[in-house]
Amino acid sequence: MDKKIAILSGTALGALILGTAFFVVRGSMVAGACSASVVAGGDIGGPFTLVSGAGETVTEADVIIGPTLLYFGYTFCPDFCPMDVERNAITTDILEENGIDLTPVFVSIDPARDTVEVVEDYTNNFHSKMIGLTGSDEQVKAAADEYRVFYSRADEDPEYYLMNHSVFSYLVTPEDGFIDFFKSDDSPQAVADRIACHVG
Repeated sequence: MDKKIAILSGTALGALILGTAFFVVRGSMVAGACSASVVAGGDIGGPFTLVSGAGETVTEADVIIGPTLLYFGYTFCPDFCPMDVERNAITTDILEENGIDLTPVFVSIDPARDTVEVVEDYTNNFHSKMIGLTGSDEQVKAAADEYRVFYSRADEDPEYYLMNHSVFSYLVTPEDGFIDFFKSDDSPQAVADRIACHVG
């Protein structure tokens, strides 16, 4: 048991360090005064083709039809993912109360286990508006690359393996594409306030 806890803790810490290191503080401010985030130079976001929880092949144009909060994770994730996805669901409700329609999206980086049905059940447990996306290994990698998402398999256990991955949520709109990103330690209210500043 101690070994499993150590593995989980190490995986979580590794994901946080790798994810944080990726967004080095050497870029310009994103979207001006509304953002507390800085990001390394270069574009984030772009076209993707994935499969929805309804089993339909969709593109970014089908999914990002308004303010959208994208998160890349996996359903077997024991630490960051459920907390981040729940935070994004709460953020959606806060914004809805203030007249802002946000769509939370969960993109699996573990398509081997995260089938269409699994992803659909997972997202439905968090929010009725949440869209779950999966796809082939190639489709998922292409989407993750567009958002500079790091992920890799942490061990060789055939069934209960964990994934290392970066842990950011991305605010995107159809008009402007990527606008801002949020870290795991950003609260629902803080995320809602920044999104309202950007789109409200």
